[in-house]
Amino acid sequence: MPTLEGLEEAGLDKIPDLSIAQMRFELTLDAQSAKELKVDQAEVKRQLLDKIKAGFMTQLYREVSAELKLPLNNSVLEEMEAKNKEEIEKLTEAIANAEKNDGESEVREAMVKKCEYLTSIGSREEALKMLKETLDKTNTTGHKLDLHFHLIRLGFFFNDNKIITLNLEKAKELIELGGDWDRRNRLKVYTGLYAMSVRNFKEAADNFLDTVSTFTSYELMDYHTFIKYTIISAMLALDRKELTKKVVEGADINEVSTSCPSSNPTSSPSTTHSTQSSS
Repeated sequence: MPTLEGLEEAGLDKIPDLSIAQMRFELTLDAQSAKELKVDQAEVKRQLLDKIKAGFMTQLYREVSAELKLPLNNSVLEEMEAKNKEEIEKLTEAIANAEKNDGESEVREAMVKKCEYLTSIGSREEALKMLKETLDKTNTTGHKLDLHFHLIRLGFFFNDNKIITLNLEKAKELIELGGDWDRRNRLKVYTGLYAMSVRNFKEAADNFLDTVSTFTSYELMDYHTFIKYTIISAMLALDRKELTKKVVEGADINEVSTSCPSSNPTSSPSTTHSTQSSS
């Protein structure tokens, strides 16, 4: 089992920040649901806007302001736009310099950095375009898989099942060509999370249970949340005998549930699920 402290660096970078998607979902709850789930929507709104402003997320600022029926602060918007323009120009220049002076590996790395920045500021279409261009210039299976994982996270962030399913399929094809152990396990977690979001709890449980002792996908969620989702999906999908063997008597799951009771949904009334299926 992964140790519960100090291992988040084993995950990929948290790009995009999926906690923002969680906050946006929580703000769609009606008052009664928010009360039952112990969601302080006023505090969530404050935290969400703080994250958006701190990250200079121009497009997201527009979208969230419209969703929450808030007036746009033009000075904040102009500051964001100026910062985005400055950073994008630097990243574009870095790609041009790499193409002129360096090799394919350096060019790809510069392109990935631009992909990450566009994703981090919530520029969906620009990020998708840049990721496609980067994939076209990427040759190794491992690096291609990392880009498809990036695209899947982008799909989770924008609640876009089409992006998620397309890139899950691409990743599965690449894994069959020779994906390494870490990426195979990561794909199971991504597959499980999507399955859970569309209420395919059996597939979610199977994939999560396979990775309880090898989990490193901290870019999606922390380990306690992963264990919570594993227990929820297993309770909804497995028969009593299988549930007892894999969950109730599961040493890794029990260790986390005991050390952090909030990981056990049976003892926590505030279980939420951030990824909702698209209409």
